[in-house]
Formats: sequence, C-alpha cells, structure tokens
Amino acid sequence: MPSFDISSKVDAQALDNAVNVTKKEITNRFDFKDTPVAIELNRKDMLIQLEAADDMKMRQLVEVLVNRANKQGISPHAFDVSKKAYPSGKTVKQEVGVKNGIKQEDAKKITKLIKESGLKVQAQIMDDMVRVNGKKIDDLQAVIQLCRSAELELPLQFENMRS
Repeated sequence: MPSFDISSKVDAQALDNAVNVTKKEITNRFDFKDTPVAIELNRKDMLIQLEAADDMKMRQLVEVLVNRANKQGISPHAFDVSKKAYPSGKTVKQEVGVKNGIKQEDAKKITKLIKESGLKVQAQIMDDMVRVNGKKIDDLQAVIQLCRSAELELPLQFENMRS
C-alpha cells in the first residue's frame, strides 16, 4: 500500500549558515555601526538569541535573519518570533525559536484537513510526523497538493514515498 510521511524539519547546517551570513551582513551595515549586536545559535534547543541596541534594530535584525534563512532554503514559517523583545540593561534581547517537528495540535489539524477532503486515504499521527496511506499514488499526490495549498503556517516536507 503506497504511503508517505509529512514532517517539518529544519536543516541544522542551513540554519547555521543563515546565522553566520546574518552576522556578516550586520557587521557590514552602516546603520549597525558602533552598536552592540549579538546573534547566537543554540543547536541543542533550536533557539536563536538576538541582542540589539533598541527595538528598531531588533526588528531589522529579525528581518535580516528571516530573509537570509529563506535564501538558504528555510521557510519563514520555521521561525517562532511570538516572544517579544525585552530590555536587558542597555540592550534589547529576544529569543527566536525554530520549529522542528510537527506539534500534536498541528498534526491534528493536518489529519482533519485530509479527512475532510474526501480522498480515500488514511492519516495517522506518529510522534512528530503524520503518515498518510492510500491505495492509489494519485490520491497521495492530491494530499500533497492539498497540504501545500492550505495555510498551515508550517514548513512541511513530504518524504519516504513508498509504493
């Protein structure tokens, strides 16, 4: 029976490259000259810790990071910028989380979307991914198109297609 997996993963090396390119660009920008700026990637927790002089520079820093990551092939939806910047002494700090894996509630949304589509496939949640089974590969490809066209706010990858 044909099947495939829906997952949401961020390549750690591409993320590291995006952070390094962002550091390099910020050091060369005129508006960041002589201001305290720090960007640190915590690979274990998948967190990016940002530090800038004020809120405006923090917003610019986040924007540059997301743009550079997008050029590295990382979806802008992979970044969790919901935590607001907070003052810390003379600087402003912010933690940007990187979404890695599909959370339980997002997996439920995906399975609900697939079941409501009326396609003859079964979707089941397996830890941080969703496995989709069907009798026809055409139905599985229709599920992939359905997930891509839906506004899920997640960077999805479709892998392990088996026939």
